[in-house]
Amino acid sequence: MRVILKETIDSLGIIGSEVDVKNGYARNFLIPQGKAVHANDRSRKQMEQERFKIELQMAKERETASQMAAKIEGLVCQVPAKVADGDRLYGSVTTKDIADKMAQQGIEIPKRMILLSEPIKELGSYKVPIRIYKDVEPEITVEVVSEKPQGA
Repeated sequence: MRVILKETIDSLGIIGSEVDVKNGYARNFLIPQGKAVHANDRSRKQMEQERFKIELQMAKERETASQMAAKIEGLVCQVPAKVADGDRLYGSVTTKDIADKMAQQGIEIPKRMILLSEPIKELGSYKVPIRIYKDVEPEITVEVVSEKPQGA
């Protein structure tokens, strides 16, 4: 089914774009949630009239994302973890751990924005990109350090 997006959806496209989706996804989620409309002549004309507002909104989103990227770029996030023998961790450091540590530093980022290809399982320093907007991906440094024992 062809629909026109009324808001930007990461996995589909940007606001105002016409995309093909499965019928059930459109009928049961996108259209009832107000995230998309059926792609027909009337809705195309309406979206064309709203094009200026959409472009203005996208420019504002990009500007906000750029400001946030400047704030985040080069941030060092230290994550303590329990260590087994050598540099191996008992568990692993995930996007949730990184998001929690960033929140403690005053930067609220949803964990889905953190682009960690696989969980971190060893001590060390890692560069992790964060997707704030379509082409805006600043990198932070995640340092996985040994957790200090409670009695020491």
